[in-house]
Amino acid sequence: MNPTSVCILGGTGFVGRHLVARLASGGTSCRVLTRNPQRYRDLQTGGLVELMKTDPFDAGQLEPALNGCGAAINLVGILNENGTGNRFHRIHVELGDRLLDGCRAAGVDRLLHMSALNANEANGPSLYLKTKGEAENRALTLGQPQIKVTSFRPSVIFGHDDSFFNRFANLLQQLPGPFPLACPDARFAPVYVGDVAEAFARALDCRATWGKHYELCGPESFSLKQLVQYTARQLDRKGPVLGLSDTMSRVQARLLGLLPGKPFSYDNYLSLQIDSICGQDGLAELGIDATPIDAVVPYYLAGKAERARYQRLRQVI
Repeated sequence: MNPTSVCILGGTGFVGRHLVARLASGGTSCRVLTRNPQRYRDLQTGGLVELMKTDPFDAGQLEPALNGCGAAINLVGILNENGTGNRFHRIHVELGDRLLDGCRAAGVDRLLHMSALNANEANGPSLYLKTKGEAENRALTLGQPQIKVTSFRPSVIFGHDDSFFNRFANLLQQLPGPFPLACPDARFAPVYVGDVAEAFARALDCRATWGKHYELCGPESFSLKQLVQYTARQLDRKGPVLGLSDTMSRVQARLLGLLPGKPFSYDNYLSLQIDSICGQDGLAELGIDATPIDAVVPYYLAGKAERARYQRLRQVI
């Protein structure tokens, strides 16, 4: 199988942009579904990327969008439920089911699905991990036998435009003095977004990956406190990072979960009760050498550090 045209849900997001660029560079046509194609015209490069205005929850729009594609990729996910209702279930599970139905109706027999490390429908500690697990299970089971599914379970993903190192960098710059950090002992093995995109690309037309899931981690593991301290060093920030107790971590999660955008929620706190460390080396199984954070992160945080120094200089002058 060689899917020359791929339909991508979530193609305008962080991972999606890198994956679209990787696939297009290899000659694969990408049809990126979005409600607002005019916002993402920069994705259209080399004539291999098509932006299609589509509401993926509308079967009348989703099925036609899948027609003519050899494969579909689902990258859609949310970390917090902003607004009312069970948006985790709607975004992760219901959308996944609609995509399966659309693939069957359009004759698409290949699906790559983005899950999450520790996704577990039965025992996930958070709604995020429970619904991610349910969506993955349904994709791998309900798609059979027509749709060949491969799923991916990454640890926290880093890259130039990530929402991990960049978010902590922004917070560190905004809050002078000691930095209070919830769940400081939670562990991660940050994985580079380019490696994640490469994993999807290599699995796309590989029969050996059908019906499997791949855990994706970087070559090193760190506590959350170590990662925030690492970020602070890149910014030349001198204030200490203070790890909060479990009780105070819960309090911080409850309070920050009330703010617009939920910078940290109680569901996030629950997710952090399980270390985001791989039990298998999915990148190695796909022939990919994992990229360490030192090879990438200092270079994109350097710009933030330079801007911060410039601002301090202006204040002195």
